[in-house]
Amino acid sequence: MMSSRLRVFLLWVLLMCGGVAVVANSRFSTDISFFLPSRPTPEQQVLVNQLQDGSVSRLLMLAVEGGSESQRAQASRAMRKGLLAGGQFVSVQNGEAAATDGERDFFLRYRYQLSPAVNEQRFSEAGLREAVGDTIQSLASPMGLLIKPFLAQDPTGELLAVLEQLNPGAQPEMRAGVWASRDGERAMMLLETRAQGSDIDGQAQAIERVREAFDTAKAGLASGGGADLSMQLSGPGLFAVQSRESIKAEVSKLLLISTLGIVGVLLWAYRSPRLLALGLLPMLSGALAGAVVVSLVYGTVFGITVGFGSALIGEAVDYAIYFFVQSGRLGLTHWRRSFWPTIRLGVMTSALGFGALLFSGFPGLAQLGLYALSGVVTAALVTRFVLPILAGQVHSVPEPGRWVHSVLTLLGQAYRLRIGVLALAMAAGSYLWLERGNLWGANLSALSTVTEAEGANDGRLRADLAAPDARYLVLVTGASQEAALQAAEQVGDLLNGLVGEGVIGGYDTPVRFLPSAERQNRRLAALPEPAVLQARLAAALVDSPLSASKLGPFVEGVASARSAGPLQRKDLDGTAMALAVDAMLTQSAGGWNVMLPLRLPSDEGDMPVDRLESALAGSGAVFVDMKGEFDTLYGGYVSEAVRLSLAGCALIVLLLAFTLRSPVRLMRVLVTLVLTVAVVIAGLHASGEKLHLLHLVGMLLIVAVGSNYALFFDRAAGGEPLDAATLMSLCVATLTTAIGFGTLAASRVPVLNAIGTTVGPGALLALLLAAVFVYPPQRR
Repeated sequence: MMSSRLRVFLLWVLLMCGGVAVVANSRFSTDISFFLPSRPTPEQQVLVNQLQDGSVSRLLMLAVEGGSESQRAQASRAMRKGLLAGGQFVSVQNGEAAATDGERDFFLRYRYQLSPAVNEQRFSEAGLREAVGDTIQSLASPMGLLIKPFLAQDPTGELLAVLEQLNPGAQPEMRAGVWASRDGERAMMLLETRAQGSDIDGQAQAIERVREAFDTAKAGLASGGGADLSMQLSGPGLFAVQSRESIKAEVSKLLLISTLGIVGVLLWAYRSPRLLALGLLPMLSGALAGAVVVSLVYGTVFGITVGFGSALIGEAVDYAIYFFVQSGRLGLTHWRRSFWPTIRLGVMTSALGFGALLFSGFPGLAQLGLYALSGVVTAALVTRFVLPILAGQVHSVPEPGRWVHSVLTLLGQAYRLRIGVLALAMAAGSYLWLERGNLWGANLSALSTVTEAEGANDGRLRADLAAPDARYLVLVTGASQEAALQAAEQVGDLLNGLVGEGVIGGYDTPVRFLPSAERQNRRLAALPEPAVLQARLAAALVDSPLSASKLGPFVEGVASARSAGPLQRKDLDGTAMALAVDAMLTQSAGGWNVMLPLRLPSDEGDMPVDRLESALAGSGAVFVDMKGEFDTLYGGYVSEAVRLSLAGCALIVLLLAFTLRSPVRLMRVLVTLVLTVAVVIAGLHASGEKLHLLHLVGMLLIVAVGSNYALFFDRAAGGEPLDAATLMSLCVATLTTAIGFGTLAASRVPVLNAIGTTVGPGALLALLLAAVFVYPPQRR
């Protein structure tokens, strides 16, 4: 007959193996939808889609500086040629020919559907005379080499008209035939990656390809001074890649430091590598259980959930410390009878605090709560039922040293600090009251790893290139694709006026590649029949150097366009334009959405919001400041998190009141937790920290670990004196917590730094205040 202990062990092994299988097949996400409501408005969902997969999220801005003007231009041309050949970029622009051969042929084939110049007047006798004359004059321009081979096919210059509208509005400076910065000291390039903005691996590969292309171009100019060239790069993809690498590097370094510190403390406490290894099982089991439950419930696990959920269940290490130190000195039976109820109560308080987050309207916050709740409960159960099996009935830890007894003596005098601590608490409370409106930052950029210098460089490159800003766009909607395109055209007419007035620097729109069928049909209807066209050409070109008799291909092309009909989305397949259109034209449950990214005015640093909104009034279009929109969403996220945390605290109070059954003991425990959080919040804010979501997560963890400390001290109020083994376990647990989280305070990554600066000092303060307020004087 299988023993109950063996059944428990086998069940744990089976569940862990099953958990590994679930996690191996789970979908993990690192996108910004962590911060979206579970029921986002169509506008909010469109914005996230734009950030993840829109054209703006795929832009890379590049500047080549140093050397001479000629060398910079040569490097720019060489890089463009190399990057276009690699297939990792939808477009590589540097002011040279506006299209590759394939794009040029596409535009030539559909020139009459796409050209904004096509109308009845243009194909009248006078219009043909003027259009052909303009084209002949253009042969002497830099674009002459592009249009001369197609003069007989396109004497009215529709190809040129199509190309000219691809980058409307303010244009970069031109030096030596390529784009240059405003001061002429840098050659500029604008790249659009084929990889989506949310594909960080793809972005990283594209960026590496850019660097390789620059190195190749620089090497090719080495003999002529190319060694003096350098490159600057910026864009959303670069920031995402740098952020991931920065977090990975910081986590690896700080994890190594904290692990060495914690392992050193635990080896000193246990004097046993075996107990050290076993002590990690509750935490590992909890982390795995959290990921499994979230995956099964939500289908997708956010990366930020795993990262900070793991931090939240870091208190699982404490459970193993309590078990080994206390049961090693006092025996397993005594630990189960006397100490497990206290640990269980601490687990329940943590579960209530984290469980309140389950009711959040933001899936990221709800996932965080579910992950922590599942992880903490699992870790506690593994400590209670699995560790005794693996550790055995008897396991020894060293006798508490003399220092433990000295600390125990000092704790007997801790109550004397109450007046001073209360004075500090009053000061902290007064400060928090005065600053209550400024405590929480509602700016999502607080979580960004982009430095001020990187942001400034991005702004300079964007201004030099007149590139669309990732921040501003106009949103247009329609019940069908055709309705959305027509609406975008109407809004585009308004924006063209603003470009002409200098209110905005320019904008992007899918209708440049895919006009509405209605507008295309108007253009095609303006094309005359072949016989009429030949007659008008003969009259219009009487004195022209270009003979009408040589324009047979032109007449045939017009006739072909009349019969071909409007360009459709499927005709774009296989071209770079398909990706551009799909990035700005998306379908949702409620219809179709068109995003028109805006460029900042060339002579101003800010978008004139009032002027834009006034111009768009009544058009049905919505001007959106994406940064402002997401800051608003994030502010709501933080506000809801605060409310739910307070609700969780209320449940904790009810649980403690029911369990302790003493208003005095309850008040002492609550005072400890409240004052710890208040002093940490006040200290952080007074030091210049703008509190954000991850500080709140840290405060939840302070309550979780602090409640365990307070409840162990409260045992004395219940008639059980604080013995040396219990105190040693508390001190070791506090020290490992402070080391584990305190090292994060040295991180330059805001999210890691926030957890470290909150939990590290909070754990130490919680232990001290528990001794001051909870340990009853009469027991000393």
